[in-house]
Amino acid sequence: MSSIIKPSDKIIQSPYQANITTPDWMISAMEKVMQFYVDRNLRLDTVSAEMMPNPVEGKKYMLYAHVPFCHTLCSYCTFHRFLFNEDKARRYFVSLRKEMDMVKNLGYDFESMYIGGGTTTVLEDELARTIEHAKKLFPSIKEVSCESDPQHLDSEGFKQLEGLVDRMSIGVQSFNDDILTMTDRIEKFGTGQQTFDRIMAAKELFPIINVDLIFGFRGQTDEVIQHDLDMASKLDPRQITTYPLMITHQTRKSVKGKLAAPHGDMARQYRQILNSLNGQYTQLSGWAFGKANNEGFDEYVIDFDEYLGVGSGSFSFLDDTLYVNTFSLKKYQERIASGKMGVEQQKQYGKKEVMQYRFLLGMFSGRLSRKYFRDTFGVNLDTALFKEMASMRAIGAIKNDPNDPDNLIWTDNGKMMGLLMMKEFYSGMDNVRAQLRKPLQAADM
Repeated sequence: MSSIIKPSDKIIQSPYQANITTPDWMISAMEKVMQFYVDRNLRLDTVSAEMMPNPVEGKKYMLYAHVPFCHTLCSYCTFHRFLFNEDKARRYFVSLRKEMDMVKNLGYDFESMYIGGGTTTVLEDELARTIEHAKKLFPSIKEVSCESDPQHLDSEGFKQLEGLVDRMSIGVQSFNDDILTMTDRIEKFGTGQQTFDRIMAAKELFPIINVDLIFGFRGQTDEVIQHDLDMASKLDPRQITTYPLMITHQTRKSVKGKLAAPHGDMARQYRQILNSLNGQYTQLSGWAFGKANNEGFDEYVIDFDEYLGVGSGSFSFLDDTLYVNTFSLKKYQERIASGKMGVEQQKQYGKKEVMQYRFLLGMFSGRLSRKYFRDTFGVNLDTALFKEMASMRAIGAIKNDPNDPDNLIWTDNGKMMGLLMMKEFYSGMDNVRAQLRKPLQAADM
């Protein structure tokens, strides 16, 4: 990978030099603050729910569909998933489409659809049928995003998704065979070179290919990270996502000290990522990079304030309320068969809590805007979230835009803080999923 970027006008630009000055003690302190707020606001003090609310005229929504099956279960993952069983999976896809029918009957339409897992492509024919059904029910859907692992890329069934999926995200994690061996992925999905070849062959099927990488593994030296970034760049995908390894209460024993790098490596590794990818790509969020700045990416919650989830273990956020679908496959099938939706719990949030959530997303995406808070909540951002704004200014994470008083400029320190805050938020959500899965018995799976 060249360190000099030559744009079309032939002007040579200097390589990007990330200016992350946040000391390690401040990063650790911010993690503790985020853990406090996440633990407080993501407590499972929910009440029962039977049905989703009706849509509100004028609002835009995204549809999320969850496919909770994987052929193998990774030790560092706490997403809602079960070992694949074809009969169960086929029955599940039928129920998923029936739940979409119920959503349609409530009056919803959607601009975008995101399918997550699990591994969404365990049954490509069922997935294709489900996407076709969604597009028929909700004609406003303009884009469909989907996730897959490298194992399915060269299967014949995978080609059924061409023309149906606009953005395919591939969970690579690393191209380094030592990292893949350490994480038990090399036997499941093949070597780094095999994954590279499969992605190269599958690129022509979809308008957008996203390559997912993870940093923060033990043994992931600067050279290993650079090799991962170089391999991803050679693929020339429309998007590259670089997630930090996330440690939750449930994965602490299997990850911390075994898979995870020392905590102090995070800022140095992130600086290397920024230096390598900025210039080739536009930074879309704390960890996402794209060839264009106006296309959807993994963190759909940034582009859509409100989303509705279908399927076992899915979440919805509508108005000021979080809705949780049952995590039991058995209960999910029974609910759908009886004409009920999958939702069984809800939790309402206050205005201040919702504003803090939007502040987190603004910091993560570099889209923190005074106008947004004024238009959405009717408040002055600087006073309504005085502590949050003051702390971000103090560490040089944000500064005022001299050309637009409503806009806030996202610095490299801000990118680091946004990544850190979102990492802790997602770790908190993983803890919630794990707690919801804990009561499940064999009959529920």
